[in-house]
Amino acid sequence: MKIGIVCYPTFGGSGVVATELGHALSSKGHEIHFITYQQPVRLNTLKAHIHFHEVNVPKYPLFQYQPYELALSSKLVQVVKKEQLELLHVHYAIPHAYAAYMAQKMLEDQGIYIPFVTTLHGTDITLVGSHPFYKDAVAFSINHSNAVTSVSKSLKVDTLRLFPIKTNIQVIYNFINVDFYKSRQPPCERDLIAPKGEKIITHISNFRPLKRVMDVIKTFEIIQDKCPSKLVMVGDGIEKNKAKLYCKENGLEDKVLFLGKSNEIDRILCFTDLFILPSEKESFGLAALEAMIHKVPVIATNVGGLPEIIQEGVSGFLLNVGDYKGMARQGLELLLNPQKHDDFKNQAFEQAQQFDLKRIVEQYESVYQEAILKKTY
Repeated sequence: MKIGIVCYPTFGGSGVVATELGHALSSKGHEIHFITYQQPVRLNTLKAHIHFHEVNVPKYPLFQYQPYELALSSKLVQVVKKEQLELLHVHYAIPHAYAAYMAQKMLEDQGIYIPFVTTLHGTDITLVGSHPFYKDAVAFSINHSNAVTSVSKSLKVDTLRLFPIKTNIQVIYNFINVDFYKSRQPPCERDLIAPKGEKIITHISNFRPLKRVMDVIKTFEIIQDKCPSKLVMVGDGIEKNKAKLYCKENGLEDKVLFLGKSNEIDRILCFTDLFILPSEKESFGLAALEAMIHKVPVIATNVGGLPEIIQEGVSGFLLNVGDYKGMARQGLELLLNPQKHDDFKNQAFEQAQQFDLKRIVEQYESVYQEAILKKTY
């Protein structure tokens, strides 16, 4: 198949999932064309069957905000015609599904039909999409998609609760490349972070308020008081300065490392003993899954898709939002009990394998084939 993929090219989970999905599809012989405003951070354009098409947004003084949706729709039309694409797969309802629908209609006027599949990732539904300014556009885009998928059962429920959806939504989970991690033995240089043999606790996010970064710090503060530890904070965002100030004021500066955005997630998780994810909302929780495939138990909140990934009392623990004391208690239960910690590490790895890339790619291929076969307009 010749497939166009539209996504955000940033460090966010949706962009990572879209890129890795494209890589996997190309490895199976499909021709994949990424269409976005810059090359996605994990995209390897040197791989066979992978192509990148940049969306340029001309700057006109007339517009206070440049019309990216219009530029994207026009680019989609151009690429579909030039490369003879058979299907578009767009990640995020707005603006991508909206732009795909407009491209579909423009192409129909030229006698060309292109179906599009929309994958819902979370923010497009629970935050931006539910805003009154965008709600009608989101519902329209979903209802006019030729197929719709969501990355968790929880997100599907939220979508049906928030919008008048008439089309079927199929749950296809995010994934992990199990074969890659089984065969890879990255160097675990613990001494770089914990030269005195301390335990290493990690958090990875975009540091938005809903990620509750301060709960991470407070959880760690309790843990390290009873178990010598170091905290690795990976990511960037508006809560970062607040967290750094708290560490400075409470004597934690030499115990907490803020690494910013990083392409070395595998190296960091390799030597991590415990992963903390205290989010208010988490449509899937890709960071938790990436931790688990590295044999890292996860302490997280009982929200969104996290209970669909983490098995309570087996691969980690799930607590209520804001219960940082409970998170610390459960964390210490693992870190101070070597045998239990080892059991949870192995069980986390086993649990992560249920989200194997090979299984998920086959599900997407089935959705694509069905959408292509339903060529009607």
